[in-house]
Amino acid sequence: MAWIPLANAQRILVINGTAHIGNGEVVETAAIGMENGKILFVKNSLTNAIQRKDWDTIIDAENQHVYPGLVAANSTLGLTEIDAVRATRDFNDVGEFNPHVRTQVAFNVESRVIETVRTNGVMLTQSTPRGGIISGSSAIMYLSGWNWEDATVLAEDGIHVNWPASTQGGGWWAEPAPKSRNANYQKEKEEIADFFTLAEVYAKGSKTIEDLRLEAMKACFIGTKRVYFHADGMQQILDIIEFVEKFKLKYPVIIGGYEAHLVGKRLKDAKIPVMLNRIHMLPEREEDDVNLPYTLPGILQKQGILFCLQNAGDMEAMNARNLPFQAGTAMAYGLSEEEALQSIALNACKIMGIDREFGSIEPGKSATLFISKGPALDMKTNQVTTLIFHGQLLSAENFQYKLYQKYKKKYAGK
Repeated sequence: MAWIPLANAQRILVINGTAHIGNGEVVETAAIGMENGKILFVKNSLTNAIQRKDWDTIIDAENQHVYPGLVAANSTLGLTEIDAVRATRDFNDVGEFNPHVRTQVAFNVESRVIETVRTNGVMLTQSTPRGGIISGSSAIMYLSGWNWEDATVLAEDGIHVNWPASTQGGGWWAEPAPKSRNANYQKEKEEIADFFTLAEVYAKGSKTIEDLRLEAMKACFIGTKRVYFHADGMQQILDIIEFVEKFKLKYPVIIGGYEAHLVGKRLKDAKIPVMLNRIHMLPEREEDDVNLPYTLPGILQKQGILFCLQNAGDMEAMNARNLPFQAGTAMAYGLSEEEALQSIALNACKIMGIDREFGSIEPGKSATLFISKGPALDMKTNQVTTLIFHGQLLSAENFQYKLYQKYKKKYAGK
């Protein structure tokens, strides 16, 4: 990676902090050794001899907490800068079926929004397209780098299918009009099935003319690329399960999943993970418990469904900084602290297929982690002091903090 480090650090030792490994384990007074972008070991420094002379950079994290880099799944972070300015939004292309459109090359590493998000420990993002029936292919990116090539973790992790809604209208804000059946639902499902059938035939056959859209679909049938289905309703999810079985898709994922808990056993049996909607939201129906969005992570955890949290919605890029606090809310409504951490780190990496390298602080994995003065899932104590991207130290300050310091000094004593 070509980032500018704060020091010429090749061998880094973080010592004396509380390490939240990310797999459910916690190591007190931990020593974490890193070399050439990889984690060498994680062990208790009191019971294991540590030779300080072997390290060119030593970071004392006493009374601080060490976490794996957090992951903003299903996000337009890096693809938009100012939502109200069309020229800065680069996530929605023209057309309905665009599996060949790649977000990787549109990712803006110079984004000022990114700078503010990583200040809270969010260090990876799944850069995701929007719009149409098949939006395009997402990419997994570091929130740092000279350019999009440097920032790339996985160029194309999967395509995104916006499953049609089975109902329309309704909602507590639309009373007294109830929800009604979407009369075009069957037709819209068939359009998706027809495209997948065409893509499957193309993938298995020999062809003389290359079709970029269908070429982008081939890996979905081979099993090296995920298919992300954006859907919330129970009927949608049941239909997606049948769709996955029909086309023998190896790595399907539900994004949204507001009613996933109602068909938990079906999802578990089908081994389909869920990227849950942002939980800082109102319930969708008047009859829902007012705290249902807060409790959904705990419900899915009890049902044994692999899930992670994501933050799609209004102002999602800038609000990605609140991802750890969403996990903190889930912790208050059913998850343990380490389970909540997994929901924005290791679980997300498992779902996206990058857990061999990211999501936890374990030997052999990428040295992508951060240090916070207090527990990172609490907005009152999340104060990141150190960022390490693949073994490279990066400043945890952002331009907002610098402006604060500037004007604090200017108006001091006035």
